[in-house]
Amino acid sequence: MTANRCEHTELNLEIEGQLPEDLQGHFFMVAPVGTVDSGGTPFPDGDSLLNGDGMIYRLDFDCPGEAKITTRLAKPPDYYADKATFLKSQYQKYRFRNHGIVRFSYALGFRNELNTAFLVMPSGKEDVLDRLLVTYDGGRPYELDTETLEVVTPVGWNQEWRAEMNKPQFPFKTILSTAHPAFDSNTGEMFTVNYGRAIMNLLKRLPFAIELDELPKDIYQLMRAIIGFSNANMLRNIFQLNIMWAKGILQQAINVIKYLLGEDIENFVYLLRWDGTGNLERWKLRLPDGSPVKIEQTIHQIGVSKDYVILMDTAFIVGLEQLINNPIPENKQLEELIRNLLESPNRPDSYIYIVRRRELISGQYPIDSDKEVTVIAKKLIIPLPAAHFLVDYENPDGKITLHVAHIASWDVAEWIRKYDLSAYPPYHPIAKRVYSMEPNEMDISRLGRYVIDGNRGEVIQSNVIYSSPYTWGTGLYAYRDRLSSGRQPKRLDDIYWISFGLWQETMTKFLYDLYKDAPYRAVPLEDLLNLAKQGVPSSLFRLHTPDDSLKIADSYQFPRGYIGGSPQFIPRHTSEENSTEGYIICSVFTPRSSEFWIFDGGDLAKGPLTKLRHQDLNFGYSLHTAWLPTIGRRQVSYNIPVKSDFQQLVKDSSPDIQKLFEDEIYPFFPSDNGHLV
Repeated sequence: MTANRCEHTELNLEIEGQLPEDLQGHFFMVAPVGTVDSGGTPFPDGDSLLNGDGMIYRLDFDCPGEAKITTRLAKPPDYYADKATFLKSQYQKYRFRNHGIVRFSYALGFRNELNTAFLVMPSGKEDVLDRLLVTYDGGRPYELDTETLEVVTPVGWNQEWRAEMNKPQFPFKTILSTAHPAFDSNTGEMFTVNYGRAIMNLLKRLPFAIELDELPKDIYQLMRAIIGFSNANMLRNIFQLNIMWAKGILQQAINVIKYLLGEDIENFVYLLRWDGTGNLERWKLRLPDGSPVKIEQTIHQIGVSKDYVILMDTAFIVGLEQLINNPIPENKQLEELIRNLLESPNRPDSYIYIVRRRELISGQYPIDSDKEVTVIAKKLIIPLPAAHFLVDYENPDGKITLHVAHIASWDVAEWIRKYDLSAYPPYHPIAKRVYSMEPNEMDISRLGRYVIDGNRGEVIQSNVIYSSPYTWGTGLYAYRDRLSSGRQPKRLDDIYWISFGLWQETMTKFLYDLYKDAPYRAVPLEDLLNLAKQGVPSSLFRLHTPDDSLKIADSYQFPRGYIGGSPQFIPRHTSEENSTEGYIICSVFTPRSSEFWIFDGGDLAKGPLTKLRHQDLNFGYSLHTAWLPTIGRRQVSYNIPVKSDFQQLVKDSSPDIQKLFEDEIYPFFPSDNGHLV
């Protein structure tokens, strides 16, 4: 899973097998590929593979018998700030550093790495190109030029988005959104979210955190011993009661821990709607009792049906909490101590919030105004955590159908660290070659289909299955997401899923201990360890979702040592529009290279029809994908000028930071037209 940061233009891929004659259009994939100071992945110090600038890959199938790839780094304004603070000595004190899966500067704020997913916005017109957004959980979506792959403009002005924390105010705001906004091709509306969690106003005291780096080694050893003989709740009480150590730098450490654990900021969740041309519309979500909706983890995905918007508090953490578990990235001793003290399992249930679209009456006030438009969200809880879900567009009689991938006892924001130990006695150190990867889940994933009464906010029918060997680490999906008209299908009859598999090398003692008492366990821990020893291969399978049952209707297991990822459905160039009439293309990590494999969507079991590779192509831990029938230069005029967008945020900054923007950022956006040179 190494990756380089090379940008290629129309690189001809080597073709193994037969390229289908009716394969058409353009396949897009995004993957994190490290940062300006790492030169690719893996990171030298073992940081998460999910961190890093997004590399956008476009595979073109518009020339018969050929497959060409073009790659470009996503380069919003903060990319140039990151580059300048690494390369130029006068700005190095403002540099960005990796904190878990996010990248942060104590002076400038958060990177919007744009490395996670896409949103296609079909035009519905033959002579008008579809639009494409690239997304990230910790920032605004950006629109791409599908021909050049340039990042063109954010969605919404900075002032239209509320930061997770208000003080200090960074030039690059701490914005939490969703990597999976939703688009209704029938109405031309895009929906997303902007939210903040009432954790702690940590950054008011961050200068103290820097001093933690100076703690003597014997203090680390003592803290490790205490952690070894105590539980996290006991330690929290010790720190909160201020019993341990009372003088000097250690007192500062206690203060920091108290701030980490106690000081809250406001919970807020805004549902946003955008018509693609004007300002964002915004509604603050409240529960029926008047209290604000509270997100404890992340809104990684939302869904839209004909009459409802569905939000889920997903099992995935991004934003300020990544700073808590890793405040001093260079100090691995401190990182280990704080992780052992503060890390807790993801919540075992999924919290879902349902908003009626007819209640989204247009109205907008500035964020700093006392007047806000609110709307009620119905809340319901279903067992088992999840990161991804899909929703049928049709909701007859107010009945919403959700299709959910439950990731049981798994934290996809975690990664294997240098100090991690194997889950197998005698608990030897984890192999170096799997540093930075995600650890295995500690129970088998489930797939659920839920019918919900949207008016009452109640589950009226549920069906949940799992199947070994297929559903170990199930997360990434594909389905026929558009008909020839550009509209979405009314219902989802077939969904393709990729599973990670089960690997002995990535079973960590830390995750084992974290989830050993998790509820809803399906596979006993002893059986889990034995299965991982044998090895369960990565799988691609099709879930058929009729009304009365769920079943795995077709499947393919990758060879041992291979991992499939990033599936995408590509419809055949025919008039048939059923849910399997097309191809599945996915990324595959092999022992020799990074490759793309193409399968018949109606017959996965017969294996890949085509394999595509190139000696210079080495992509990162790939995530989500998109497909467009045609590409071209961007046609719409919507644009947020970079200098105007940041001027208000920069004007109160130091002269050094103002100069950084004037000399190192604004020149890459000439004439404020939003396009990169």
